[in-house]
Amino acid sequence: MTTTQETVVLLDEGGNPVGTADKATVHDHDTPLHLAFSCHIVDDHGRVLMTRRALGKRTWPGVWTNSVCGHPAPGESFEAAVRRRSREELGMDVTDVQVVLPDFRYRAVDASGVVENEICPVFTARTSDQPRPHPDEVMDVAWVDPEDLHRAVTAAPWALSPWLVQHAPDLSLVAAGQP
Repeated sequence: MTTTQETVVLLDEGGNPVGTADKATVHDHDTPLHLAFSCHIVDDHGRVLMTRRALGKRTWPGVWTNSVCGHPAPGESFEAAVRRRSREELGMDVTDVQVVLPDFRYRAVDASGVVENEICPVFTARTSDQPRPHPDEVMDVAWVDPEDLHRAVTAAPWALSPWLVQHAPDLSLVAAGQP
């Protein structure tokens, strides 16, 4: 996890940048639309890395989700942001970063009333590394077969992040174990 202030890119309804804000202050009960990403990391065996969000996270603490999420800094490419957050959250280097759902967007409210409101392209990436999660970000990890991930989304959506539940049905490439 980084110790510097993170800045998120604010967006208008058309997805155009309109400013920036301190990440620590942007997520509340009336979160403005902003830019983010989600990534599914696949290992050499075709398994997908699932992570359980740390209990100290402001939104959806303790919930299972995709491998890594984050916000690109102003002027930072998505690929660079995916690589940076993979190192910060999971202590992993990733390769073959590819966008699989470029237009994914969601709005969700967690149990505390905090809102996520993001244009959040979804990526896949590959790794040969084993995760070394940062405890402030991730409390648990599991490598899962892509078909098991899809079964979990269907069987227990209440145990997973809303963004994962919403975009998982469109992840045919991850289901095939290919980024």
